[in-house]
Amino acid sequence: MQLYKSYKPIVSIVLPTYNRGKLIERPIDSVLKQTFENWELIIVDDGSDDDTYSLVNRYLMKNEKIRYLKQTNRKPPLAFNTGIQASIGEYVTFIGSDDEYKSNHLETRLNYFKEDKSLDFVHGGLEVIGRPFVKDKNDLSREIAISDCVAGGTFFGKRELFLSLGGFQDIKYSDDSDFYERLLKTDYKIKKVDDPTYIYYRDTEDSICNTIT
Repeated sequence: MQLYKSYKPIVSIVLPTYNRGKLIERPIDSVLKQTFENWELIIVDDGSDDDTYSLVNRYLMKNEKIRYLKQTNRKPPLAFNTGIQASIGEYVTFIGSDDEYKSNHLETRLNYFKEDKSLDFVHGGLEVIGRPFVKDKNDLSREIAISDCVAGGTFFGKRELFLSLGGFQDIKYSDDSDFYERLLKTDYKIKKVDDPTYIYYRDTEDSICNTIT
């Protein structure tokens, strides 16, 4: 706790998780390998009853830039919001509990804000592992290409933007597209980027995209 009396991260990374002990090391390790090092990682455990904490605790013992918060199971949108509220960075971004960053992910995203001081939010830039399709939120009987969607894991923006929109809505599916649609109605400056530095795994059997009906 001593670290947070003086440490001021530029980027807050929110990692919500639920019973992903078998996968949780992948996203954490990818954060630790970032070329940009001024970050904090907020792991929001949404009521796991597996070995998630024992695995995460190994990282907590070694790295004070990682925080662990546990709550009763409230589903992903509210877990994201818990992390946003707890964040102290100038920027907030996300990582799925089965996904990972390429080593230059944070640095690449921050460079867009350095190049354009008026920018508030960027998204996009995926490498997909597995089937490049997800269910259409408007018709769950059909699939659409991920390239035609927004992916919440790639959201990277100023913290005050997420707070001003009230974070993510408590809806069953596609809370990221709901957030993005609300964002489009504001005056914030948005940029879609193409650098595929976020690795999105579609082969996780129990993911929401694979189980939603």
